[in-house]
Amino acid sequence: MTFTAPGLTDTDAKELIDTLQERLSALNDLHLTLKHIHWNVVGPNFIGVHQMIDPQVELVRGYADTLAERIAALGGSPEGTSRAIERERTWDDYSIGRDTAQSHLAALDLVYNGFIASHRGAIDRTGPIDPVTEDILIGQTAELEKFQWFVRAHLENPSGGLTHAGTHTERQAAAAASE
Repeated sequence: MTFTAPGLTDTDAKELIDTLQERLSALNDLHLTLKHIHWNVVGPNFIGVHQMIDPQVELVRGYADTLAERIAALGGSPEGTSRAIERERTWDDYSIGRDTAQSHLAALDLVYNGFIASHRGAIDRTGPIDPVTEDILIGQTAELEKFQWFVRAHLENPSGGLTHAGTHTERQAAAAASE
């Protein structure tokens, strides 16, 4: 590396860059997944969900840009290609096509579960090294948790249970929500 942020060693910067690159790829995949849902949602709650998803897409795209710029500020070269997404991917591709709002939202809730848990893992890895990077990830996680709350509000029953409780795959969640 030719430079990094003042006060960071090259070793620490590399660890931050590697963590941020994985999260960048995950964010790029998430915004594509959200747009896929936006295009493929149907049924009685179509317009509300269709309109709820676009602000999430835009914010997630902005988060990707923030992480890419942080990678560059640390002396790295951010990769925003589909090849980078595939290389970094530890998750399955979104598995629901044209389906109801409830089905997509239940599947999306599981996507958010995995995504937020991974972002929290990145917070744990970056915090001891760089509070600036940690702060960026914390802010993103808070907003993503709010979006997940929006999604879950559509899936809750009056006692607070989720229609897809106990499911472990997107397809299972989608099927449980449509029953």
